[in-house]
Amino acid sequence: MWLAGCATATPVPDLSGLLPTPLLLLGEQHDAPDHQRLQRQTLRQLADRGQLAAVVLEMVERGHQTTGLPPDAGEARVREALDWTGEQNAGAWPWAVYGPLVMDAVRAGVPVLGGNLPRDQMRAVMGESGLDTAVPADALQQQRENIRTGHCGLLPASQVAPMTRIQLARDRAMAQTAREALRPGQTVLLVAGHQHVRRDIGVPQHLPPGQPLQVVVALAGADTSAGVAADRVWRTPATAPVDHCAELRRQWGPGQR
Repeated sequence: MWLAGCATATPVPDLSGLLPTPLLLLGEQHDAPDHQRLQRQTLRQLADRGQLAAVVLEMVERGHQTTGLPPDAGEARVREALDWTGEQNAGAWPWAVYGPLVMDAVRAGVPVLGGNLPRDQMRAVMGESGLDTAVPADALQQQRENIRTGHCGLLPASQVAPMTRIQLARDRAMAQTAREALRPGQTVLLVAGHQHVRRDIGVPQHLPPGQPLQVVVALAGADTSAGVAADRVWRTPATAPVDHCAELRRQWGPGQR
């Protein structure tokens, strides 16, 4: 476990006891810069050992990848390959935040693969009732509760189940992408929000039973690790508090409920 002495310390992730593993799931808090630094350090350690098969990102839609690009490819070419040029992607996932991780992989000759569910498939999966049985009942209930709280209680009750199916489909897409990238003797690194990597409700639920993997969750500040189904927790300094619910209420307004 990495314990930060100050907010400016460079994270050094401890991979002892986690390797070798064919699949390493690394969960982040999206607005915690230390977590992105941990990801880069993890990537470099694996790449320096020649153990990194691929990097799978929640931040890129499935089907987009850097496979075939030379290690000296420029940022513009990499962003185009990952469809990280339009407002749709760059707005939600700033290149300044995740671009350094991507470019580290490219420079190391390691493919970066989009793992997320494509936007044009989201409406269809909202009606895919079979997803409700893709995970155990308790995991489904937890996912639905996460959708409610994640939308600050503003989401109409009729939308909870369809929105939960999108979450499940996103986990399924990332699991499929990671499986396709597996290589003997190497590790696929999957980077996503910490809810996506949890053993009890996330990507691991959509992998074949017995699939070897390790789950690491990075938590900022005094956040509790209780209930986080992971093999290891990396703690980092707290981030500045942000009232996401206030912003969501402002965006939606009273007429959006």
